[in-house]
Amino acid sequence: MRTFYARCLAGLLLVLCIGSPAALSAAQHTNVILIMTDDQGGWDYGFLGNKILNTPNLDKMAAGGARMSRFYVSPVCTPTRANLMTGRYNYRTRAIDTYIGRAMMEPEEVTIAEVLKPAGYRTGIFGKWHLGDSYPMRPQDQGFQEVLLHRGGGIGQPSDPPEGAGKYTDPVLFHNGEKKQMKGYCTDIYFDHAMKFIEQNEADNRPTFIYLATNAPHGPFDDVPEGLREKYKAMDLKDAYGYTLNPKRKNEKLFDKTSRVFSMIENIDQNIGRLFARLKEIGAYDNTLVLFLNDNGPNGPRYVGPHQGAKGSVNEGGIRSPLLAHWPAQLTPGTVNGRIAAHYDIFPTILAATGVSKPEALKLDGKNILPLLKNEAENWPERALFLQWHRGDEPTPRTNAAVVTQNYKMTFSKPDVPGKLFQLSDDPGERQDLARTKPAVAKRLTKQYDQWFADVSHTRPDNYAPPRIHVGNPKETTTVLTRQDWRYNGPKGKGWTRDARGVWLITVEEDGTYDLKVQFSKSEPPMQAELTMKVGNDLFHSVVPVDQSEHVFKNVTLHKGDQTVDVKIVEGDVERGPMMVYLIQKSTGNAAK
Repeated sequence: MRTFYARCLAGLLLVLCIGSPAALSAAQHTNVILIMTDDQGGWDYGFLGNKILNTPNLDKMAAGGARMSRFYVSPVCTPTRANLMTGRYNYRTRAIDTYIGRAMMEPEEVTIAEVLKPAGYRTGIFGKWHLGDSYPMRPQDQGFQEVLLHRGGGIGQPSDPPEGAGKYTDPVLFHNGEKKQMKGYCTDIYFDHAMKFIEQNEADNRPTFIYLATNAPHGPFDDVPEGLREKYKAMDLKDAYGYTLNPKRKNEKLFDKTSRVFSMIENIDQNIGRLFARLKEIGAYDNTLVLFLNDNGPNGPRYVGPHQGAKGSVNEGGIRSPLLAHWPAQLTPGTVNGRIAAHYDIFPTILAATGVSKPEALKLDGKNILPLLKNEAENWPERALFLQWHRGDEPTPRTNAAVVTQNYKMTFSKPDVPGKLFQLSDDPGERQDLARTKPAVAKRLTKQYDQWFADVSHTRPDNYAPPRIHVGNPKETTTVLTRQDWRYNGPKGKGWTRDARGVWLITVEEDGTYDLKVQFSKSEPPMQAELTMKVGNDLFHSVVPVDQSEHVFKNVTLHKGDQTVDVKIVEGDVERGPMMVYLIQKSTGNAAK
């Protein structure tokens, strides 16, 4: 966990650099709204040639602001979010995958909210975080003052509360740590609360930073805006897939999913229109920088321009996004810049836009691309971008990785397979491997990749060890352990299956008294369950009646230090892990003795 000294030092440096928060008056402050969608895909936009999807407000935003046309993101969501929030390669942050304990970010990492907050900014997140659900990895532990979100990687996933039932309409969300039943469609809710947040801040003469990260159009797909779904369902969607797709896959099942995805995207677009209208109403239109991107490639076969690939791939279709920047006070409408840039550039760019200085000790990998958005950059230096993701507990060199330069791209599939070299200007579909005809270029990019991987892998001792969930801190008196964050060592891809088992790594901050509540799914037909729970060296056991699916071990003592939580449910011949475990703090320290 970040030390108190380090937090104070960062705040002191910021105050010395920019003066008191009161200095940021309404007449001079710049608001920032950072919007990122989930699984939208880099060509799910009308302004990029999608002939079927209707995105008039995003098209207008692109025409009315500046755009980076070669902007890169990670192949999947958690890595992108870690890069985005820290301005650093996600392999420096311990957030390396999307689930089973590898989607938690090291608390010592400094987020953009933690830098803007001491400068007088009011900071809020609305939607998806996916960098840790428990203290000290929650957004409210990392600089965000107003928090409204779902847990884990999405609504309907194992971290979703049981009463949430995967609902996008009337979802169960968490408002500043408290579970809350909401009314309305989730994307509408996020935008509504974000608009109320900036409106209140404008009334108080306070600058605003909003991170608005929708979980749409990520699945599940059964709960989507129905009127829009019917619109797309009635359309001929055979041409919604821009790269070569096996005709057998173009069937009603795919068309139905695509209609649902498109309905969610158009709903996002409608909310973009509502947002800009509200900014005009409250007088914050000109002085608000609105940034928009998607987090990775599309969640299935869809139009990706002249490229190939989708979510999870390091082909262009899996790692590209437009970056839209709308800021009437500073950016010229219609500006398009073709220099390469990536998600980790957003952090320093926001600092440049707001005039907030970077703490001297903070090391960023990203670069300020505001000069590119303003088309004021002369002699922009050559650079290389590095992107990688694959399943597993630790990154493996040269595995589903890419090095991107302005002229070339090198991709690696497996450590023992030679990399492939492409010249994207001539070969946007990445079909002609030039590694043999341009061996010097391939050797240079391979060397750059190897140096990068060695660097990020040695950011800190035990660099890829997962962060631990802290228990017993006053900031979170009930810790919820879900399958999202458990450590699973079973068959690949089975970490969330009904009969899976895993353990949680926790740090108990003080000796204390707790109630330990275990929730689990019942077998069919239901039967009596034998429940065993181990926390460190302490073992608890109970027999749960056939008609019950939870049990509470009351008034047990948890001991200070690093512990492992292991829960086993046995029903007949079947052994499985729980769905959720609640560590409910009753007392700590002397009060527990």
